[in-house]
Amino acid sequence: MKKIGFFLGCNIPFNRPDVEYSARFLLNELGYEIVELEGATCCPAFGTMPSLDLVGWAAASAWNLTIAEEKGVDIVTGCGSCYGSLNEARYHMEKHPEIKEQVNKILAKVGKEYKGTTKVWNFINLLYEDVGPDNLKSKIKYNLNGLKCAVQTGCHNLWPSRAYPTNEDNTFFPTRLRQLCEAMGGVAPHYSTITDCCGMGALRSTASEKSLALFKKKLDVIKEEIDPDVTVIGCSSCLLQFDAGQALLVEQKKLNYKIPALHLAQITAIALGADVEKATAMASIPLNGVITKIKGGN
Repeated sequence: MKKIGFFLGCNIPFNRPDVEYSARFLLNELGYEIVELEGATCCPAFGTMPSLDLVGWAAASAWNLTIAEEKGVDIVTGCGSCYGSLNEARYHMEKHPEIKEQVNKILAKVGKEYKGTTKVWNFINLLYEDVGPDNLKSKIKYNLNGLKCAVQTGCHNLWPSRAYPTNEDNTFFPTRLRQLCEAMGGVAPHYSTITDCCGMGALRSTASEKSLALFKKKLDVIKEEIDPDVTVIGCSSCLLQFDAGQALLVEQKKLNYKIPALHLAQITAIALGADVEKATAMASIPLNGVITKIKGGN
């Protein structure tokens, strides 16, 4: 059984514990032994701390990475911000030895040393590269039955691509999440704004109206071009926007339709036989039709 360190980050346990349940379920079902990363902290997201203290940010990320290094495991995370920040810290310390030296001086005060031996995965790349679409197809218990999926990979799962050890062949035409949905029996068409930002993150925190307006434009394109049954999301922050953010637009009467949203970990776990109520417990947009179709209905 292959071991993997599960990096929760802040977003998933605080806002979407159903994604955590789903991730743990699918890892177990696919033959991974989950290693708990006790003492792990915020990643912290690249858009915040580095603007004030680059070395401090790298040290915080390195702290998390050393926990996995000491256990001899790679890391998987369901959050695009965590995936991006941890990988960017690795990249900065590799390309700038002086930063790594300063980081290790800080870590030495608590008896730790960053070596750079741990790889950081997101669930898209783990399922695509380490499991493989064909192998995943052979494991599922419930076929998606032609469910039309609009995929949202997430900005920080794609760019800056030079900083990430595993990524799309072409980050401006991502196909891995689409292929994974198709391997499970879904249909995942391309649409014109597939790489557009959902507006989450700092913009949602500082300018909510602009964030939701940007998100609505993306949703309208998705609805018009492919009219999907569900959006399948590669990032927990994007999931919050596609689910809770969409519900807010509906409540504000700025949206007259609803498109259910699931994290890749959730839809994969459901296809593998997870408890649906636990896997979708925090959803704001109803998923009844999606679940019925997966379970074999019309």
